[in-house]
Amino acid sequence: MSSRFRIAVDGPSGSGKSTVAKILAKEYGLEYVDTGAMYRAMGLKILREGIKCEEGPELDEVLAATKIDFSDGKITLDGEDVSELIRTQEISMAASECSALASVRKKLDTIQKEIGRTKDVVMDGRDICTIVMPDAEHKFYITATPEERANRRYKELIAKGQDVDYDTILKEINERDYNDTHREVNPLRKAEDAIEIDTTELNIDQVVQKVKSAIAIADC
Repeated sequence: MSSRFRIAVDGPSGSGKSTVAKILAKEYGLEYVDTGAMYRAMGLKILREGIKCEEGPELDEVLAATKIDFSDGKITLDGEDVSELIRTQEISMAASECSALASVRKKLDTIQKEIGRTKDVVMDGRDICTIVMPDAEHKFYITATPEERANRRYKELIAKGQDVDYDTILKEINERDYNDTHREVNPLRKAEDAIEIDTTELNIDQVVQKVKSAIAIADC
């Protein structure tokens, strides 16, 4: 194993990458960084401030006054634990919208790159393999069909007691996929040297095992 041990995980919304990344972090004793949660927190902040999600002085002022951090597996926004507040469809869409903005990505990319430069981590998101940690020792692209991802999201929200509609969730996932892959700044794409794993027909344990097997082979 090299002196550095960083695992970068990319993929679309609902592919299971965050769940896999959390398990890997625990099993390898690494710090877990959920960059998607950072964009969700930023989306929440923009909604709370009541400003438009567009470049300009208002957004610059909000970004300058925003602090996002991780502590004990929870994400904090200006010192407030927002781990649960950011897990709604409204925040998901706000995160997708604000993540297309260069100023937002610049702020969060800077934070993420610094973490990746100084710590051994498991970091997941949309551009970790391509932009944030292109030199990570292990890189994976976790994906699944839109229908399967919508089904997983539907079940998750129903279990939390939220009144949701599957067709609406599928529509929003397709919209987010389009936004993530067509934005001008750091669009979602698979890095050439990332290992792709389609989780559509796999459970979490099977996905984790595939990732661990790939890491073991690479470290031989």
